[in-house]
Amino acid sequence: MLIRSRRGWELPENRATPEGFSLGRRALLAAGLAAPLLPGLARADDKYPPGRPVTPEKAATTYNNYYEFSTDKDLWEDAQALPQDPWSISFAGLVEKEQTLSLAELLRQVQLEDRVYRHRCVEAWSMVVPWTGFAMARLVALARPLGSAKFVAFTTIADKKHMPGLRMPFYPWPYIDSVTMAEATNDLAFIPTGMYGKALPPQNGGPIRIHLPWKYGFKSVKSIVKVSFLEKRPVGMWENIQSSEYGFWANVNPEVPHPRWSQASERDIGTGKRIPTQLYNGYGEFVAGLYANSTGEKLFM
Repeated sequence: MLIRSRRGWELPENRATPEGFSLGRRALLAAGLAAPLLPGLARADDKYPPGRPVTPEKAATTYNNYYEFSTDKDLWEDAQALPQDPWSISFAGLVEKEQTLSLAELLRQVQLEDRVYRHRCVEAWSMVVPWTGFAMARLVALARPLGSAKFVAFTTIADKKHMPGLRMPFYPWPYIDSVTMAEATNDLAFIPTGMYGKALPPQNGGPIRIHLPWKYGFKSVKSIVKVSFLEKRPVGMWENIQSSEYGFWANVNPEVPHPRWSQASERDIGTGKRIPTQLYNGYGEFVAGLYANSTGEKLFM
């Protein structure tokens, strides 16, 4: 009698990707839109296993924070008005040469890949999303920053014609947030251009955004139009509004509460269940070393 032990990286046949779906992904890859194989399943070769099921697409694309449109979570319909093409991104500040690239030009110079990442909002809700995009380190390399650059700032589009939320005077638009050069070049830092095998929808930050899965979600700037390299640390929009609640580092730590609520657990928007929050959102082995020598800084909220 033959007893076969399945190795950890092998998938059962009934979980393999159907041939037609796989062939269809080739066209998506060519267009820069492909995402992981099947909703609910992480790829067997995913370098950063999410540890829990992928959030249903409908939940992830209809429950959004994007104040440029609205402070309500159901803003996704309003966001469809934001034009996604043409789109361009400018590189400014401490770079060899300031330049502006169309999104198409940019995508021709990067290697797209699939990653399934957890996302943790500072409001204590979370999701797991299959992204397609490229390493942020590649974006940094394309910009050719000077050695004096210590921070990378990302700016969201401020389209007054299509973003009614920009009329709210309380917020210091445009939305800006930043990371250190070391954070930006860490392999975990990602630039998504797609999700769930499709183009990144506007309500989720389309057509191009950043994602920093070990930080609270407000650090992951949506719909970026400008990348600036700076020597002095800039102040992000939420830090500018209330620095006691939204610090620069914003690393996830369940033991450090927000001034108005606990961060010990989070609500999965796909299942509605509350689950324990993990330090660095569970990515500590990849990023904790970035902060090993930091002293006197409020690394968490």
